[in-house]
Amino acid sequence: MNLESYVAGGWHEGTGTAVLVNDAISGEPVCGVNSDGIDFSGVVSHGREAGAALRAMTFHDRAERLKAMAKQLMARKEDFYALSARTGATRADSWIDIEGGIGTVFTYASLVVREFPNDTVMVEGGMERLSAKGSFVGRHILVPREGVSVHINAFNFPCWGMLEKIAPSLAAGVPVIVKPATPSAYLAEAMVREMIADGFFPEGAIQLICGGVGDLLDHLDERDVVTFTGSATTGRKLRTHPNIVANSIPFTMEADSLNCCILGETVEEGDEEFELFIKEVAKEMTTKAGQKCTAIRRVIVPAPKMAAVEKALQARLSKTIMGDPATDGVRMGALVGRDQARDVRARVNQLAQECEIIYGGQEEFPLTGTDNRGGAFFPPTLLRCNDPFGKLAVHEVEAFGPVSTVMPYNTLADAIAIARLGKGSLVGSLFTHDDAEARRVILGTAAYHGRMLVINRDCAEESTGHGSPLAVLVHGGPGRAGGGEELGGARAIKHYMQRTALQGSPTTLMAITSEYHPGARTYSDDIHPFKKYFEDLKIGETLVTHRRTVTEADIVNFGCVSGDHFYAHFDEIAAKDSFFGRRVAHGYFIISAAAGMFVEPSPGPVLANYGLENLRFIEPVGAGDTIRVKLTVKEKIKKARRGDEKPNGVVVWSIEVTNQEEKPVAVYDIMTLVVRRED
Repeated sequence: MNLESYVAGGWHEGTGTAVLVNDAISGEPVCGVNSDGIDFSGVVSHGREAGAALRAMTFHDRAERLKAMAKQLMARKEDFYALSARTGATRADSWIDIEGGIGTVFTYASLVVREFPNDTVMVEGGMERLSAKGSFVGRHILVPREGVSVHINAFNFPCWGMLEKIAPSLAAGVPVIVKPATPSAYLAEAMVREMIADGFFPEGAIQLICGGVGDLLDHLDERDVVTFTGSATTGRKLRTHPNIVANSIPFTMEADSLNCCILGETVEEGDEEFELFIKEVAKEMTTKAGQKCTAIRRVIVPAPKMAAVEKALQARLSKTIMGDPATDGVRMGALVGRDQARDVRARVNQLAQECEIIYGGQEEFPLTGTDNRGGAFFPPTLLRCNDPFGKLAVHEVEAFGPVSTVMPYNTLADAIAIARLGKGSLVGSLFTHDDAEARRVILGTAAYHGRMLVINRDCAEESTGHGSPLAVLVHGGPGRAGGGEELGGARAIKHYMQRTALQGSPTTLMAITSEYHPGARTYSDDIHPFKKYFEDLKIGETLVTHRRTVTEADIVNFGCVSGDHFYAHFDEIAAKDSFFGRRVAHGYFIISAAAGMFVEPSPGPVLANYGLENLRFIEPVGAGDTIRVKLTVKEKIKKARRGDEKPNGVVVWSIEVTNQEEKPVAVYDIMTLVVRRED
């Protein structure tokens, strides 16, 4: 059976000779993979055409679709687990790939609703005042790129690696063309079939190429984006593709790297951190049979503790049962294919020219539930490099399998220097309970790593571990690791968007961004804004309240109610000597009094106060000063209806409190839940 690609609205089986993909455990054929006959120019055009419908959806609409898609994928997870086993993965390995990937989609769906507007454009940062009188201002917006995003993925995580790129791209409003790695493409194809079958997104928003990409890159231009995960060698070839260079096409690369794990100088053999260190190194060697871009390749240990570390690692690795993941008790499966096993063997032989194999590495080894006649097994292998400054293969050669090398350091400065020899890594970790040591190591190595974690007894129980990228944190690294970033919460979504600086009048920018800018034209009528439904409120609609003169009784009473007897409010002499020059009212009294001035107390469409943001106290207010409040509709965010609740939306109000000289004394935003008429 040959895999099909989903392109230009239909499933396509390649017309040429297919590349045969075999089961990693038994060696039996699984499928053929071939993309010959695909019109790649048409694939790009089809995706761009789909972009119009995708961009017409708001961020929240796309988030709802992502959530629905993730639910459907989760409902079919057992089908994916069955296929994943054929890649050599254990159930635990597959959980990371399948449910970890689907969980990433859920995370992005929630993040978008929480952090992005229910609009097709995102306003970023605050307004920049560009003129003396404030009639000419600046702002940044983000809009979807009007092309496609091409995702070229690695073989080791066919689900997670695909979904962690698809989710932010679709959230941004950019259609995707997914190209999975051939050895595990059958698992990615099965998942894409579910995405396509249920029509979660407009036709053309998701396309799949199983096989080579042909001349696909030749048809891209300035509208498009390319992301790549895989070997540094392949990544460099793609990054320097003439068309990518000529059109300055954004290219994000996440490459395999020689990640390190450092045992702190202060850690003793009986410490909790020592045991945690041993457990983590062994786990990273055997999870996914070491086929992780984040796996620990270099184990950096204080020289006096080398013997203890080696003994402990050997003891732990000896308990790892390797074989068919379908057999009870098996903790480590096979590499993805025999070609990969041969490559790992060759890399270990390279390392062995300068290092000593101290565990594993043998040609024959015991397996449970199978033999290795057709499979792609490779034993956990530990090497020792006694001279990490003189023998550089350990910092240059990566065996992409269950292989790590232990090396000594004499001082903490040496440990930092050894970590840097990796020339850029996705992740580094440090095991220590000494915070001063942690600061020194992290600050000494952070410039060479995309992510760093410190594990000790305080966080170990809840730590996600060395090798687990998280949706809310960036995944990538400098130098050898590719110099790119993926994930990172909102950052990943913005990668697929164009950031544009706007300049103009506050009123014009308000019309473009659907957000009030200070100095913009405002509107008002005889109806209090709190008496209006969500649909009736207009951006820029303003209420200016009556005035209130602050009295000494106000200050004293608020202090008694709140318990805040700070000297500036109660000590006449101390306050006079302070930079205030007199007793002043509490800042929180000012915003409390302001609420009393602008709130309409009778029942109405406003359901609740939703929060307060960006509070700044600008000028002090004392007894005898008179304040006034300006309440302006700054932003409206329509919310999806949940259960039996009334349909509603969030209204963000800009609040400015001024004194008798019309100078601002406090500015902030409040958010209220306001009923919508529509169901």
